[in-house]
Amino acid sequence: MEEQESSEKKNPKNLPNKGLQEYGRYSGIAFQMAGIILVTVWGGVKLDKLTGWHIPVFTIVLSLLGVSAAIYIAIKEFIK
Repeated sequence: MEEQESSEKKNPKNLPNKGLQEYGRYSGIAFQMAGIILVTVWGGVKLDKLTGWHIPVFTIVLSLLGVSAAIYIAIKEFIK
């Protein structure tokens, strides 16, 4: 019982903010994933316009690579 009281006295600020810190961490990962996917899809669209192909090859390939990269980075962050 005394151990709990002493640990609460040492770090009283960390107890209520722990949920907020986790929320900020995971929402940051979500924005990072969205940014990666948006940039790769945008790049694919621009490359398809430059080549003039009828099939959006670069959009498909780069969007799949972007999703894969975003998942890889998210998993790497979750492991930390």
